[in-house]
Amino acid sequence: MICCISLMSQKQKAWASAILLLALLLVLPFLVELGLGRSWVRLLDFVLLYVMLALGLNIVVGYAGLLDLGYVAFYAVGAYTYALLASPHFGLHLPFWILLPLGAVVAGFFGVLLGAPTLRLRGDYLAIVTLGFGEIIRIFLNNLNAPVNITNGPQGVSLIDPIQIGAFDFHQTHTIGSVVISSAFNYYYLFLGMAALVVFVGLRLQDSRIGRAWAAIREDELAAAATGINTRNIKLLAFAMGASFGGLSGGLFAGFQGFVSPESFSLIESVMILCMIVLGGMGNIPGVILGAILLTVLPEALRYLGVWQMNLLGHVWVEPSDLRMLVFGVSLILVMLYRPEGLLPSRQRRRELHFADKEIKSERDS
Repeated sequence: MICCISLMSQKQKAWASAILLLALLLVLPFLVELGLGRSWVRLLDFVLLYVMLALGLNIVVGYAGLLDLGYVAFYAVGAYTYALLASPHFGLHLPFWILLPLGAVVAGFFGVLLGAPTLRLRGDYLAIVTLGFGEIIRIFLNNLNAPVNITNGPQGVSLIDPIQIGAFDFHQTHTIGSVVISSAFNYYYLFLGMAALVVFVGLRLQDSRIGRAWAAIREDELAAAATGINTRNIKLLAFAMGASFGGLSGGLFAGFQGFVSPESFSLIESVMILCMIVLGGMGNIPGVILGAILLTVLPEALRYLGVWQMNLLGHVWVEPSDLRMLVFGVSLILVMLYRPEGLLPSRQRRRELHFADKEIKSERDS
């Protein structure tokens, strides 16, 4: 009886926490606009996009242990699939509910194309191949404008149709009673719903039979194969699932921005998404979300270093762009030195890293 009461209380606490979190997320853009301005509400939209991207890459890197430095390629595939089929470029204006899943499917197909020839590669070799794949996609997008103009080259694709579901246009300002809801708010709630869906799928995958197979491959691929796991299919599934989440985010990005170009999908984007996973806690969904929030918000907040220098010193001694990246880089180095498991790691990864540290310390002492 006591166990049942304690179990019910735990469930009630979990439900209460979930309801409070949902309420906070629903009113968050209003609080941000009131305190920081509407431009920061738009930043919240990008935070949610990067959360989805980081959760997609977490499947490949965190769950399956496959180092992928070309993940931005799937982001680009999803964005260009949406842009080309919802703009005057080809004269097609397909609806959102067709384009978004189509972009995810196309990106998943490219994920399989990347995964198939890399099944025998591990570690640094896999990272180099995926890095090359990401650069190839970007170069293709930059040069496929002759002799047949497919991607419009470096000029990108503009006049992309905004996201519209039924008669509701997310790019327009709407009034509900006395409350005026701008486009940034519309996209925030859409992206919040999509991010919640991605989190739900990620949690279900983590606790599923497939998730346990990914964990086995991450720990020891040879032992996983010896236990009967089809490592080839499971690794391809990891690439496909992670890529589909990237394609989903890319489609949302294209409809949100109204313009895409190859410059938006450079190597630094892949590195930043990987840093979000490593910083937050590889393989742990709350940690990945925390890493995505920090590495999206902090670089923007550090843009105000010039204003702070002017207020404190009366003169801007170091350009904000240079100082911003310096502070950002030093922060990452310090976190990796003193908390290599990430800011919010899973219990398993924390135990593994600290157990390894204890073994190394004992060997040195002996």
